[in-house]
Amino acid sequence: MRRILFVDDEPHILEGLRHLLRPQRHEWELAFAPGGEAALALLEASPYDVIISDMRMPGIDGAALLTRVREQYPQVVRIVLSGHTDFSVALRAIPVAHQFLVKPCDTQTLRVAVERASHLKALLHDETIRQTVGALRDLPSLPRTYEALTQALRDPDVPLHKIAAIVEQDVGISAKILQLVNSAFFGMAQPVINIPRAVNFLGVNTLKSLILSVEVFRIFQPRTPLRGFDLEALQRHARITALIAARLPLPAHLSEISVVAGMLHDVGKLIMAWKLPDRFAKLLAEAEQEHCPLHEVEEREYGFSHAEVGAYLLGLWGLPYAVVEAVALHHRPDRVPHRNFDTIGSVFVANLLAREIEGAGAGDSLAKPLDAYQGRLTSMGIEENIVQWRADMAGIPQMLSEA
Repeated sequence: MRRILFVDDEPHILEGLRHLLRPQRHEWELAFAPGGEAALALLEASPYDVIISDMRMPGIDGAALLTRVREQYPQVVRIVLSGHTDFSVALRAIPVAHQFLVKPCDTQTLRVAVERASHLKALLHDETIRQTVGALRDLPSLPRTYEALTQALRDPDVPLHKIAAIVEQDVGISAKILQLVNSAFFGMAQPVINIPRAVNFLGVNTLKSLILSVEVFRIFQPRTPLRGFDLEALQRHARITALIAARLPLPAHLSEISVVAGMLHDVGKLIMAWKLPDRFAKLLAEAEQEHCPLHEVEEREYGFSHAEVGAYLLGLWGLPYAVVEAVALHHRPDRVPHRNFDTIGSVFVANLLAREIEGAGAGDSLAKPLDAYQGRLTSMGIEENIVQWRADMAGIPQMLSEA
């Protein structure tokens, strides 16, 4: 049974939540704390899966409380539920909350947020990795991308399409932008899975505040170089995968999902290289010695791969489920039934096509070629298309180099 802790200093709010969630009492074990100090006492006494807190409270406010939770209980999913929607509140919540909900919040919205967050734990069996990912407030970017973005934002007349073009070059920045724009604080009626649209919605002033005030982006600075890992190669591969996904034959609404998932599919590698470099270095070395794809070594050692690590973070951050699923399954599309070629199959194919056309310089040159997966291609009904797709996509790396 999932254990959920609600925190609010107003008794009538807690009573309202208790009444609203009464139908969930057979599925959730609910606790209610009248402030930050009471919440910390409950967390110290017993474990919880999710904490849902107001922001403005006397004493220990929501931001301070969730900061303590992130530091002491990183495995707990942190959600803000606040009636205060001014931007200053959001700025304080962004570094410490996985998701941001706005009062009044209906039962279905709460249920979806809690259920999705709870189900994510099934992706990862390793508590150390779950805690590491749960504690993340941001993702690192390439120094040159970070500098290009900060320089662009110093220009008061910078066009938004220029900012979007910079964001689209970087896995970490793209993921954080999508987390922010899809939070309930911004009140989007539908999920945003398009980077230019997300940048356009946030606008220059908001992006400036995010970078200067809360520093949600940072530069990738590994303690020591990781043999077999190159952030430049990862970023390039992500962009090529996204460009290939955009050209595969899917309806427009599914194509957008594939493009974003293609861009973010290796975010788990970035997390491992940044936060667990020793463990990741060992996995990379084993893959090289055995001439085996990295994800197969990871699955043998831990029962999951970087695909699930990345999906876990994106799910915590509230990105649309279709994106999370495509990232989680980009090496194993056969784990869900396929009646036709869909977003999961598209990202699977785009990733492998990208590896093939990049050649030996790709970030995971040990990946198997598409021809090794004839059974999967046949089940998706696309085996006869692969030769043509290879020819159609072959010029993409050169196109990027000339851009």
